[in-house]
Amino acid sequence: MQTMLLTVHDIRQIVAAMGIQTLMREMINALENAFRCYDPLTTQVPARAGFSYDQPFTGLLEWMPVLVHGQTVTVKMVGYHPHNPDQHELPTILSSIGTYDVRTGQLLALMDGTFLTALRTGAASGLAASYLAHPDSRVMGIVGAGAQAVTQLHAVAELFAIQKVCIYDVDKSATASFMNRTRFLGIPVQVMADDQLDELVRSADILCTATSTAIGSPPVFADTVTKPWLHINAIGSDFPGKTELPLTLVERAIVHPDFTEQALKEGESQRLVVDALGPPLYEVVQAPDKYAAERERLTIFDSTGWALEDAVAAELLLSHARRLQLGQTLHIQHTSTDPLNPYDFS
Repeated sequence: MQTMLLTVHDIRQIVAAMGIQTLMREMINALENAFRCYDPLTTQVPARAGFSYDQPFTGLLEWMPVLVHGQTVTVKMVGYHPHNPDQHELPTILSSIGTYDVRTGQLLALMDGTFLTALRTGAASGLAASYLAHPDSRVMGIVGAGAQAVTQLHAVAELFAIQKVCIYDVDKSATASFMNRTRFLGIPVQVMADDQLDELVRSADILCTATSTAIGSPPVFADTVTKPWLHINAIGSDFPGKTELPLTLVERAIVHPDFTEQALKEGESQRLVVDALGPPLYEVVQAPDKYAAERERLTIFDSTGWALEDAVAAELLLSHARRLQLGQTLHIQHTSTDPLNPYDFS
């Protein structure tokens, strides 16, 4: 009854051994393969559930499970606390991931999920852009310069010849540090002032919104004329009542959710009826020719975070950990020589 434990130190060693750019490409490829092979008859992914609260600060703790029939259950516990950076000097999103054997219920692996969440969220957006964005996209706009913005730019830059990124955030310290955080990509960064937000949206071929806007807040930018082929990765809407995009823009776009049932409750899609949505991203991946013409149109990837992505990310890191002989094996769950006696610790 051994459990593989991957700590932050282990994950840091994996990143050092593989290189972050190689790891991002592997993550994108692994997601693409998982989406292409996804079958709801063999892989069960319910909508996430959890607790939201406003004391002592606004926050959310959710569990995101996925069952691969006959094999494993992976569960991510994720916390979203927008006051963390200012109040506690912690990331807005913190999480952990556990993988269980369905034959016995044994906890097979336990690992940090904070890095994996950022990596797979960026990779999912990159994958969406590769199927929905114009192939000649060169300018990326990002509204919200926090931690998620780094992986959003990184994933897109792995797949497109991005020549410039325009970044905006109400927190000017975040935009000021963004260039250093993404310097490894070698992409020129233009920091946009408050009165240049409209210009950012108009000039973008690919736009990402990754903000911590409050529930019920107005859109993070006003609707405006965009390039006809603009593709938007909308990743900041993850609460009922919390959205980022102007409704008029959402209504004239083709919206592809990551997970329809969940996006209708928490994503940009919550303001739409199900019949107004396009199919989820995995269906686009499974039939790319059917949706190729959308590269010339306004499209939105409504990314609320799909638990299947977490399972794929966890397995990717576990495979590298095994190969590199990283991680610790711990005896976490109680067993004894007499399985009928809970007091037997022999």
